[in-house]
Amino acid sequence: MATPFLWKLSSQKLGFFLVSFGFIWGMMLLHFTIQQRASHENSAVLRQQILDLSKRYIKALAEENQSVMDGPYVGTMTAYDLKKTLAVLLDNIMLRLGKLESKVENIYNGTGGNLTNGTSTAAPSATNAEKVNVADLLNGAQEKCELPPLDGYPHCEGKLKWMKEMWRSDSCYGKYGVDGSTCSFFIYLSEVENWCPRLPWRTKSLHEEMDRRRQVRMSAPDLVTDIRTSFEELHRVMSQREEFRWMMLRIKRMAEPWVGAVHSLAGKQNLAKRRRKKILVHLGLLTKESGFKIAENAFSGGPLGELVQWSDLITALYLLGHDVRISASLAELKEIMRKVMGNKSSCPTQGDKVVELIYIDIVGLTQFKKTLGPSWVHYQCMLRVLDSFGTEPEFNHAHYAQSKGHKTPWGKWNLNPQQFNTMFPHTPDNSFLGFVVEQHLNASDIRHIDDIKRQNQSLVYGKVDNFWKDKKQYLDIIHSYTEVHGTVHGTSTVHLPSYVRNHGILSGRDLQFLLRETKLFVGLSFPYEGPAPLEAIANGCAFLNPKFTPPKSSKNTDFFKGKPTLRELSSQHPYAEVYIGQPHVWTVDIDNPVEVEKAISSILSQKIEPYLPYEFTCEGMLQRVNAFIENQDFCHGQVMWPPLSTLQVKMAEPGRSCKQVCQEAQLICEPSFFQHLNKDKDLARFGIDCQTVESSADTLVPAYSEPRRHCIFQSDLLLFSCAGAHQSMQRICPCRDYMKGQVALCKDCL
Repeated sequence: MATPFLWKLSSQKLGFFLVSFGFIWGMMLLHFTIQQRASHENSAVLRQQILDLSKRYIKALAEENQSVMDGPYVGTMTAYDLKKTLAVLLDNIMLRLGKLESKVENIYNGTGGNLTNGTSTAAPSATNAEKVNVADLLNGAQEKCELPPLDGYPHCEGKLKWMKEMWRSDSCYGKYGVDGSTCSFFIYLSEVENWCPRLPWRTKSLHEEMDRRRQVRMSAPDLVTDIRTSFEELHRVMSQREEFRWMMLRIKRMAEPWVGAVHSLAGKQNLAKRRRKKILVHLGLLTKESGFKIAENAFSGGPLGELVQWSDLITALYLLGHDVRISASLAELKEIMRKVMGNKSSCPTQGDKVVELIYIDIVGLTQFKKTLGPSWVHYQCMLRVLDSFGTEPEFNHAHYAQSKGHKTPWGKWNLNPQQFNTMFPHTPDNSFLGFVVEQHLNASDIRHIDDIKRQNQSLVYGKVDNFWKDKKQYLDIIHSYTEVHGTVHGTSTVHLPSYVRNHGILSGRDLQFLLRETKLFVGLSFPYEGPAPLEAIANGCAFLNPKFTPPKSSKNTDFFKGKPTLRELSSQHPYAEVYIGQPHVWTVDIDNPVEVEKAISSILSQKIEPYLPYEFTCEGMLQRVNAFIENQDFCHGQVMWPPLSTLQVKMAEPGRSCKQVCQEAQLICEPSFFQHLNKDKDLARFGIDCQTVESSADTLVPAYSEPRRHCIFQSDLLLFSCAGAHQSMQRICPCRDYMKGQVALCKDCL
């Protein structure tokens, strides 16, 4: 019976087993012989000797294998193989002992009987009904695995379900010890992929222990980072590439405030001894394959918002001390990722990671996925996607987007929505990365800037002639109060009223001086959510912000069609409207002359001081980026940030979104908290009584029906969303506070 599985053992161990087995069996036969002709007391002594011998054998076996990882989860030739072998031997021994004892009992009782032909067996013990059958054990079965609570691991249940159905889809799972049992699934998901809590009785895996020792060896010089205060290395790398020229010029111009900011931040919070991370920055929009020619057009009036954000991100990552590799071509991307491009396994790769964090854009995502092939799945959780207008959950979730008929080339990535990084904090489902509002003035300029006197003049926000179309009545009202200036480039100025003084394209420095002379910065309704209004406000201008009634969205505005969002813009610049407001921002209906005149009169009657929200300063961006790098983690199951202590639950009446309800309470909807409101026992802590429950894969849940006390919970965690209003039920909303001037961070987030 033992032969088929003993071949797994080394010859030394095999011999040891055979000798031990033969010795024990010989002792059993001797024991039986003695029982027939000696007293029962002598038999008890010999029985105890056999038990002592067995204990010594087991102890020797344990000592021999004490450095071998236990369980079926680390391949063959492990202590678990020995356990299986020993279990079969002991099962066979116990069966034979049972028969022998039955025969001996018959002899003592005078019933006689043939010792070799008997069919009687020992009565089963109370525990026999629960033990694992030996044959099943050899096939990988285990005793029932008692799972710990899954609180804080919202993906665990879904991952277990997937593993149950798909664990045979790749042989790599078997190499990690997955054998079809729930316990093996759970151990893999808790110790290899970190989606589930560790089983209490499990010690650390061999790989984890090796990683820990490596961390200790490399603690100070290799893995720990501090801030940088010199741009020398970054200048060397970026100056070699023509497509980086515009960004390099911006970084050089802003070097002094950046260095001052990182020193200032280091004085306010501890930036020493953070773990240095390997970060890949891939700018898909600058690759030749994209066809956009953004770098080529950067010096001739082309769109610069994306380059502004990329410049500031690269600067922040560099000054925070991380290892940054920048790619702007497919060849560079392939060179950086060459070590993993051939990996076709569904399991994570072992050893040193090529990268730990990847900043990329939507164009780059397509390139990255095609370049990596099957290895893409191992790097999805590391992605941070720069996405100006944002991607809402219902467009990000491929199957859901298809079911809703959304035809967009930008969505369907199945990422955590918070992996999308936006220019402004316009959607709490995404993360607000932001940018820095540049102060183009040098030290000499700043000394004299206070001597500049405000003139009774306005500057119109619109560098393209077509933006001015059909705006003459609105501009005439403004002209009746102030001079009107413009910075329109190009040969066409047909839509500019004759009274406009057009300066054409200005340098950043000249524009700053013009804004310092100006009292009113005039919005024309387009472009949406640009950086210019913040520059104007930072220079002491009031911003006249056109109101949109009805709000603009993909439902009624061509510009937004195809974009992965249903967000409704209430004005040209919703951030300025909501987070800045009067006296710096005046949101008005520009088709209502009375409203426009009232706002202009109020603006001109007061002195408005320069104001720049902290989050758009160099220091504010450094603080935010550092917090994200240190705390945002989409590669593990347990979400620990922001702290759950900041959760405030609000109920949104039918027809209201969680974004609206939290915002009205001077709070932010925090999507990472939805998982803590997705069970009836969770809601009971907040006084919400669910008498009946159901689950649904919909962006508008969890939700609650007051009359029936009926709760609907989310069955697909990628569909948690702050956006959207339920028409018949109350949405259950997770809100949190935020730092004034730093809405991405809660008050206890640092």
